[in-house]
Amino acid sequence: MDLTNYLLMRQEISLMVVFLILIIYDLFVKEQKYFQLVACGLFLVHTIFGFFPQMFDYLIYGGFSAQTYDSSFSGMYVSGEIENTVKNILNIGVFIVFLQANSWLVKEDTILKRGEYFLLTLSTLLGMYLMISAGNFMMFYIGLEIASLPMAALIAFEKYKHNSAEAGAKYIFTAAFSSSIMLFGISLLYGSVGTLYFTDMAALLTQPTALTIMAMIFTLSGLFFKISLVPFHFWTADAYEGAPTNVTAYLSTISKGAAVFALMSILYRVFGSFVTEWQSVLWWLVLISITIGNLFALRQKNMKRFLAFSSISQAGYIVLAVMAGTALGMTSTVYYILVYIVSNLAVFGVANIIDSRTGKTQISDYNNLYQTNPKLALIMMIAMFSLGGIPPTAGFFSKFFAFTAAAQQGFYVLLLLALINTVISLYYYLLVVKAMFIGYKDGPEPIEKIKSDNYLKVSLVICLTGMFVLGFTSGIFEYLKTISFGIIQ
Repeated sequence: MDLTNYLLMRQEISLMVVFLILIIYDLFVKEQKYFQLVACGLFLVHTIFGFFPQMFDYLIYGGFSAQTYDSSFSGMYVSGEIENTVKNILNIGVFIVFLQANSWLVKEDTILKRGEYFLLTLSTLLGMYLMISAGNFMMFYIGLEIASLPMAALIAFEKYKHNSAEAGAKYIFTAAFSSSIMLFGISLLYGSVGTLYFTDMAALLTQPTALTIMAMIFTLSGLFFKISLVPFHFWTADAYEGAPTNVTAYLSTISKGAAVFALMSILYRVFGSFVTEWQSVLWWLVLISITIGNLFALRQKNMKRFLAFSSISQAGYIVLAVMAGTALGMTSTVYYILVYIVSNLAVFGVANIIDSRTGKTQISDYNNLYQTNPKLALIMMIAMFSLGGIPPTAGFFSKFFAFTAAAQQGFYVLLLLALINTVISLYYYLLVVKAMFIGYKDGPEPIEKIKSDNYLKVSLVICLTGMFVLGFTSGIFEYLKTISFGIIQ
């Protein structure tokens, strides 16, 4: 093993550089009024750097590398175009989250903890990187724990608020429980085939047996907890409601996106010969997740609990593309994650500024929001349309491609039920739009005019642009399809 094993980890090294600079800045710079600007600026450089991996080759090797897919540490760490693309998508989402955090971090009870917030978030992102590039279950499990433990601290960040501490406790116990289930499944797999490497395990798991199927279900169940698929979702609403709104946005989008890609990677690369078995499991999980998520979203009065059940439903639609088990399914999944991030973060951006400035979190508090904050109401409306799959927003195209991938594999009954659920989701998304633009006679007075900071404005512009550009720029989907077909023929 030599230095080249580490040089393949371009994204991880770049992220660690950002991490170390922020630690030094937090420790030694007394005047920290520019901390937000420094953190966002450094992460923006890291995000841009991720789109040009050849720059790293030039700086290190003095030339450009022609390799597009390689592995390090005897195959424990793998890196290719699809992994780098997913990391870049997560980077975009994290950058938006950091921009939206300013209105919350400038508050008196959090302004002195800005350093901890950024460092904890970057720690979780590092773990997600390792999950995405894992070629071995040991590497995958290490990444999972690195991503999970700091997340509990983020959820309980406002520790003097009862709901935040309770949410953090519920998350850490659930994370520990789900990790133990997954670890038990991995141990059964190791006992069956004698290896933890994905490629070696896939070559040995040719014939399903009772033991290997049980091991697969236990292993995947741990990820089902992270994605919040029903019936592994019970922690979601309480954790989302108790956590700070900005952390809830991160948990709902970035964490879920990384877990979905990890699930897809394990299904395709390890359990490819078990496709019939895991498609049968996912068939029911997708149906009940979409249905339960929609039905419970209808009953919610709190905006964050509403978005929690909405995210459960959205997770079902994403996994609908995963269960196709094809290159188009992989393409549709990654595309859906990208669209979901920009759409959901637009909603959370508006919710975050309202929560930070007014402390109001109920859906009824958005009554006649258009009268006093028309721009925020319009952005919220477009984001709700995108989440609901209404054209011409990108959310329509993400659902269309997910349905197409599932239809190619003959899941027509499931698609019919998913379409019916889409109508239900449109209803509760439009309830929020109705509250903002038409209002309720017995509702509260409209929220006073809110002056948004420049960080939030930039984040909402990025989200708004993404919700339209992603739908009409076919080159993005075509690029994702190209790199996906390069892996799955």
